[in-house]
Amino acid sequence: MNHDAYDDAYLAGILREVKTIALVGASPKPERPSHEVMEFLLSKGYRVIPVNPGQAGKTILGQTVCASLAELPGPVDMIDIFRNSQAAGGVVDAALALSPPPKVIWMQKGVRNDEAASRAEAAGVSVVMNRCPKIEIPRLGIG
Repeated sequence: MNHDAYDDAYLAGILREVKTIALVGASPKPERPSHEVMEFLLSKGYRVIPVNPGQAGKTILGQTVCASLAELPGPVDMIDIFRNSQAAGGVVDAALALSPPPKVIWMQKGVRNDEAASRAEAAGVSVVMNRCPKIEIPRLGIG
């Protein structure tokens, strides 16, 4: 997979198929990008489960926050990573340990970890890096 340039059909296919998203690095602060993206995804009909150990048990945008991916209440289709590129590797490893693993790992704008992407792809998980679904959904005319 060429992670420097994604085919629009690849991105659109992911965003149309995905229903449940675990958003790692979710923030309760409205000014934070993760909060804005979570609000946008919820408005588009996705189920979004916030993941943030510092907010565990609280709610963000009405959704109960999990401390870690291991504590998710059930399977998710996609992991959306709002952590830095280095931290993304550990998030990917935690995602791959889930049973079943997610279908997609999405790393937000500015987040890229090629080694982690290779591990995910070797496990059959689709990967998107350095992109934001809040930008891609309207650009692709989805929802």
